[in-house]
Amino acid sequence: MRLDALVPMLPVRSVAVSVEFYEKLGFSVERRNDSWGWARLQLGECCLMVDQSLNAQPDAPRQTIIYLYPDDVIQYHAQIRRNGVAAPDLQVTFYGMKEFRIEDPDGNSLWIGQVMPGFANS
Repeated sequence: MRLDALVPMLPVRSVAVSVEFYEKLGFSVERRNDSWGWARLQLGECCLMVDQSLNAQPDAPRQTIIYLYPDDVIQYHAQIRRNGVAAPDLQVTFYGMKEFRIEDPDGNSLWIGQVMPGFANS
């Protein structure tokens, strides 16, 4: 047996607001159903779903963290800033990643990074 894909599904208050935010990160809509309050987004080989029906407690704190691995974190960081995303400066972590961290409109955390030369792949 093999597993072909893993696709996180995030609870959101508004599919429209979430889609707009993730498009600024470079994702495009693969499928969307507004009557369900659901969308599947894609960026390269990576997929992500957003779903309003999972949001039974819209004001509850989020503990979801998704780690994105762009092939050039410096370029990606600059690109999403140009798209209007308030991203903090890049940092180098103790575990060898050049990364930055942001939250989507619903408080889901996105950690975005790239392994620094000389460190083992995390």
